[in-house]
Amino acid sequence: MFTPHTKADVEAMLKTIGVEKVEDLFKVVPEKNRFPDLDLPQPLSEMQAAAELDSIASANATTRDFISFLGAGAYQHYIPAAVDNLLQRGEFYTAYTPYQPEISQGTLQAIFEFQSLISLLTGMDVSNASHYDGATAAAEAVILAYNNFRGKRSKVLLSRAINPQYREVIRGYMQANDAIRIVGDDPETGIEPDLQKLIDQIDLETCLVMVQYPDFFGRIIDYKPLIEAAHAQGALVAVVANPTALALLTPPGEIGTDIVVGEGQPLGIPLSYGGPYLGFFAVKNALLRKISGRLVGETVDTQGELAYVLTLTAREQHIRREKASSNICSNQGLMTLAATIYMTLLGKTGFQQVANLCYQNAHYTANTVQEVPGFSLPFKSTPFFHEFVVQADENVPELLAHLQDHGILGGYDLGKDYPELEGCLLMAVTEMISREDIDYLTDVLNEVEHA
Repeated sequence: MFTPHTKADVEAMLKTIGVEKVEDLFKVVPEKNRFPDLDLPQPLSEMQAAAELDSIASANATTRDFISFLGAGAYQHYIPAAVDNLLQRGEFYTAYTPYQPEISQGTLQAIFEFQSLISLLTGMDVSNASHYDGATAAAEAVILAYNNFRGKRSKVLLSRAINPQYREVIRGYMQANDAIRIVGDDPETGIEPDLQKLIDQIDLETCLVMVQYPDFFGRIIDYKPLIEAAHAQGALVAVVANPTALALLTPPGEIGTDIVVGEGQPLGIPLSYGGPYLGFFAVKNALLRKISGRLVGETVDTQGELAYVLTLTAREQHIRREKASSNICSNQGLMTLAATIYMTLLGKTGFQQVANLCYQNAHYTANTVQEVPGFSLPFKSTPFFHEFVVQADENVPELLAHLQDHGILGGYDLGKDYPELEGCLLMAVTEMISREDIDYLTDVLNEVEHA
């Protein structure tokens, strides 16, 4: 609530700072610029303003109106009604800080449950809570690895098959540190699934090797040879994981991964025009004290009752700046709660059913699309989860525009980020896509081919 100052309050403040009136505060601004006449329209009533905003919003193409095969890092999943119903309860929706455990037990328990679920899902020992999104979690993994070796190793290897936006964010985070060298995601290393060219670049200067699972192209790759090669050189390995896929795939922790990060948006968080989202971050016990963000622990109080408390908070808000592992200042508490409610509602079996529907729908789509003349699957020999690459004889931007004219968001133009994949698009299929939607897609693609 906004509480205006009284006239006496204003006079007291002006006297304290040594000016007579509020206007004196703006003397440094040229007089002609202080109070310019603004050519603004007449004010609207609340009802008129709401109608105007509705009119503007109706111009947006949303997944409520379009069949969406667009993924590339953010996915349309069904969100049970109970998620928002519980999330918007006043005690959750308005709560913020868990710093005072005596009045924040609900918030702390929710964070603890989130950490536990992410640890189970990834096969890792401990998870924090949390990061702004998957891209910043990936950048924090690089910071952790560099600090783990105290700057004595400065080489970071990124697979070219990591989400291009993640790689950009990582470079943005690291641009102030000239010592860190980010390599491996160049066209010369390529995107071959055997990763041998990436493995060949691992050496004693390498602090971290990062890959994606499934990778940006949806492929499921066996990373054991890479992990073994990295560990043989003393380097850490980070995996950017799709949480939905982990319901079916071997957890990264079971194949020797040191760090697992990813985007939590598929866990009950709507697309929302790109955010707010949620980054998750999990590590093995050896890196426990290097992890950024908050860690909530379970204990007992002085009466012997179950209680929750912040256990480790290695952030610059809590400890000396030079010893902080990170300067992130949000745990995305409401988003972690949404993800926790979503995973709890579905349970292990329900979560596996969602993942299986994504897998089956995607493979049905891929099989039908490759039967359309002019379309093929360049990576069809590599297993994939719910995303796959389609090569088209047609101009991809024009193809996507044609599909949009027919109410279909057809996928992501890979040529924008990968010159070697010019003429290819990335398609994602979730449980929200029906067989009728897929058949309609192939009908429209057939029209394109015969146009």
